[in-house]
Formats: sequence, structure tokens, C-alpha cells
Amino acid sequence: MKLFTFKVLTPERIVLEDDIESATFPTADGEITVLADHIPYIAPLMAGEMLVKKSDGSEAAFAIAGGFVEFSNNVLSVLADTVERAEEIDIVRAEQARKRAEELMRERERMDEEEFARTAAVLERELARVKVAKKYRVYTHH
Repeated sequence: MKLFTFKVLTPERIVLEDDIESATFPTADGEITVLADHIPYIAPLMAGEMLVKKSDGSEAAFAIAGGFVEFSNNVLSVLADTVERAEEIDIVRAEQARKRAEELMRERERMDEEEFARTAAVLERELARVKVAKKYRVYTHH
């Protein structure tokens, strides 16, 4: 299968830069898969799972939240607020963070719109982390 260049960046680091076969990720318009020679594309990213098929046929899973994706001239760039490899996610800590965010969401009447939006975004991010960690059975304890 034809390969294309894939770059994943966050404000803190370059998460991945490699030639890959495909990438699937959540956008505001739904889940999309990009292959080599895809038409130019740009979209906002949503919280969820990003799945990458590498040149050797192996797959890598990531929890992703926020940012944008752009595909042009066989280069896919993911500029994300947060990205974690499935194996980096501590499922116990992710579950605890999800529960804290859910508890905060129950207190909506005490929040202004901006605070509520921030809390909702945290909850979406933590739900994505838990989902990816559970799907790929990653259990670590600190």
C-alpha cells in the first residue's frame, strides 16, 4: 500500500513523525480515514481514538482531544491539544479523572458557561482516554 507522511504535534512535543498507510480520527463531521493521495482536507478534531496503520502493518492507538487535522500533498498533520499513546495511559488515573469531571458536571448550576464548557471538554478528554486504554487493555499502576 502507498505510504504518506504523518506528523502528530502537541504544544509540548512531537508525538509521532513517520510514513504510514492510514490514519483514522474523530472530527466534528464524524470519524474519517485518510489514505495516500486523499484530497486536501482540514477539520477540527474531537476527543476520541486515533488509529494509525504503520508501514509494517502494525497499528498504534492514541487518545486525542482538541486541535486540527490537515492533509495536503500526501502530508497529514495533526495539531492536537493532547495526544497520548494507548500504552502511556494509566487507566486507574484516567478513571479517577473521569469521575472527578463527572462530579463537577453535576454542579452545572453553579458554573458560568465558560467554566461549564471547560469542564465538559475535560470530561470528553477523560472519557476518550478511558475508552482507548480499556480497548487496548492497558493497565498500569503507580
